[in-house]
Amino acid sequence: MRSVETFRDVQSEATEWRRYLHQNPELDYQLHNTATFVAEKLASFGINHIETGVAETGIVALIQGEGGDGPAIGLRADMDALPIVEASNKPWSSQIPGKMHACGHDGHTAMLLGAAKHLASTRNFKGSVALIFQPAEEVELPSGGLRMVQEGIMDRFGISQVFGMHNMPGMEIGKFGICDGPIMGSQDDFDLIVKGRGGHAASPHRAIDPVVIAAQIIIGLQTLVSRKTDPIESLVISVTKLNAAQAYNIIPDHVEIAGTVRTLSPDLQDFAEREILAAAQGIGRGFGADVEFKYRRSVPVTFNHTEGTNLAITAARNLVGPASVDDNIRVSMEAEDFAYMLETRPGAYIMIGNGPTAGVHHPAYDFNDEALPYGIGYWVKLVETVLAA
Repeated sequence: MRSVETFRDVQSEATEWRRYLHQNPELDYQLHNTATFVAEKLASFGINHIETGVAETGIVALIQGEGGDGPAIGLRADMDALPIVEASNKPWSSQIPGKMHACGHDGHTAMLLGAAKHLASTRNFKGSVALIFQPAEEVELPSGGLRMVQEGIMDRFGISQVFGMHNMPGMEIGKFGICDGPIMGSQDDFDLIVKGRGGHAASPHRAIDPVVIAAQIIIGLQTLVSRKTDPIESLVISVTKLNAAQAYNIIPDHVEIAGTVRTLSPDLQDFAEREILAAAQGIGRGFGADVEFKYRRSVPVTFNHTEGTNLAITAARNLVGPASVDDNIRVSMEAEDFAYMLETRPGAYIMIGNGPTAGVHHPAYDFNDEALPYGIGYWVKLVETVLAA
């Protein structure tokens, strides 16, 4: 634990940065104030190689170590907020109505800034560190992570390995969690339109009621998991949107259904795409209706590579001790667009404890500033582990 104390010197300053960002949240790619704030801080640390405008408002900054030639590794933090009305009642609550940092990206940005300040002053490593400040993690395709990859940051900055970190409510402050292989699920999204024949609600026999058919389809989709998938494998199919008529006495012509699919396996993605359509069409045609179907593969599985995972575990254990690092954390079916970076370069994604706070994407959530020195320390230890001089 003594090693964590090294990074408490910057905690007060990092807390100020974090709370400023929390009060001034911005969404998706519209991170103009956030990006300016980050770039100015990086420049104040003496970092000269700062590239802005990556994927519109993203930033990549390069710190060269003083230990001689070596590879470059990437450290990524996401910066965007969510369209949620804040209910944390903190003195530093959002000052922008309808927007808040409900996922802790303000904390992720502050931790990477804190690590940047330390690394720029010590440079106790060989090679270089690419600090990746990403926009638009919370949006649908194309997300910021995908666009940064498509714009060639891995090749442009010579990044050989890439690492990410996310806070985890419910995990104690000072603890970390990680696992080899899949750590977060893929995200696919689907839309179904059930086309029947509308009419008066008092005369359902003259209509082909798409509301009843949609209800049958929603129930039917649940059996794809419970009866057609190996129970040892992970598949989630959740219907999340339903849009029908807007009046009490109308049977509509069509009903719109939408939902999400989460899994850890490309084969199950193929299965879901094929079987959702087959089930919906079968049920719809049985009642005399037609079905339109769209399926989008939004985010791949976040897959930790073995070498990167072991390096991350070593760095975290060097910071907080073996007992505070769970190296076989339970896999989450939430999705994360850092997956695109891990598809192009080996590396790993780690979870850091946020304490007993509200969950992410909740109006009462707030990043726990007590986690800042642990996150800053992890980044520094990781760099000094991977790029040991």
